[in-house]
Amino acid sequence: MLKRVKEKLTPEELAWVLYDVGNSAFTMLACSLVPIWFKSLAVGEGPGKLSPDAATGAWALGVSLVTVIVALMGPVCGALSDRRGMKLVFFRTSVFIGAAGCIINGFATGWLLFLVVFIIAKIAYSCSLTFYDSMLGDITEEERMDEVSSYGYAWGYIGSCIPFAAALLFYVLGPDMLGLIDGFLSKLLGFAVTAAWWIAVTVPLLRRYRQRNYTEIRPHAVREAFKKLGGTVRRIATEDRKVLYFLLAFFLYIDGVGTIIDNCINIGTDLGLDTVGQVIVLLATQVVAWIFSLVFARLSRRYSTVRLLGVCIIGYFLVCLYAFTLRSMLQFGIMAFGVGMFQGSIQSLSRSYFTKIIPPENSGEYFGIYDIFCKGASFIGSAVIAAVKFAGGTINIAVGLMAIFFAAGWLLLHVADRQPGRRA
Repeated sequence: MLKRVKEKLTPEELAWVLYDVGNSAFTMLACSLVPIWFKSLAVGEGPGKLSPDAATGAWALGVSLVTVIVALMGPVCGALSDRRGMKLVFFRTSVFIGAAGCIINGFATGWLLFLVVFIIAKIAYSCSLTFYDSMLGDITEEERMDEVSSYGYAWGYIGSCIPFAAALLFYVLGPDMLGLIDGFLSKLLGFAVTAAWWIAVTVPLLRRYRQRNYTEIRPHAVREAFKKLGGTVRRIATEDRKVLYFLLAFFLYIDGVGTIIDNCINIGTDLGLDTVGQVIVLLATQVVAWIFSLVFARLSRRYSTVRLLGVCIIGYFLVCLYAFTLRSMLQFGIMAFGVGMFQGSIQSLSRSYFTKIIPPENSGEYFGIYDIFCKGASFIGSAVIAAVKFAGGTINIAVGLMAIFFAAGWLLLHVADRQPGRRA
């Protein structure tokens, strides 16, 4: 299968896809085992320890802080990276900071240091994705963007399973069955394997990437970046209706996607399901996402991006309605299967569609703005879940309400597609 993929992709496209394989390992670890490790360090009796509720609050605050910082940094760093020869510099720096933070996290023995280092690593990781997404227009042609973007998510999902399976093995079997690995060493090995994988599969992109679309370097780079960014925001708000309506649509439907991903463990925990069982289901979801991302990659040769995006949004809408019925591990698994069917494709198709409708020489700047809408959306979705829980509602109702965001996003997507713009 890997041989067939190599035959379908150019060396530049393959190198770009491989980075998704690398960074997805960190994503998988961050949304599953990292919160568990944090609570194992934070919760307890004695000086410096937190109650379970306080630990949850500290973790949520840290994640929210990452969102705010990345939202502020993304557009400016993106605009700076659009200058000739700078995108690779920014990308390489963010990758190495993120991977180094991942390794250092493994050595942390206090919850505060653990959280601070994780925040730094997550910021660097998120910034690397802004630069990475904006590279799509440099490494492939417009007619291949949907397919190449889908391959990135597809192989990212299945590739992330390899280091995550090792980390999960250390976590589940190490202390009890192997007898040679204690909790500290288990955590250290999990982070180390993830960081090594992340760096190793990034090397081809670092070697092959060439920035084809760029703006010329000017003096007073930071001041010019802010000035240019302000002009772009005004242009989107007043003139470029296609980009504006798409970003609003994306903000709404990706809200549901991000909320479900970020709260998958909380959903199962609130239903009283086994933690290890949830993680295994999450791992199986990655395989489902891999298969269906490849399916959508093939479908992108025959159908328009908007039509396929519409299918993904409707699929998520139905998943949210199904959430009202959640009671058992089997139902949780069925819901996870539904999420996996559309999870990669809705993100990859959004990325390629946005690449098609923006100026290629300003892709870093535009993807910085795109990232604000992406990160801000999951923040609001989590607030909805918190509001429902504080009001005495169930997690089923909270997730079910996400259907409203998908319905509104579907409508705005079709409004955006009817607007005149740079490309149809």
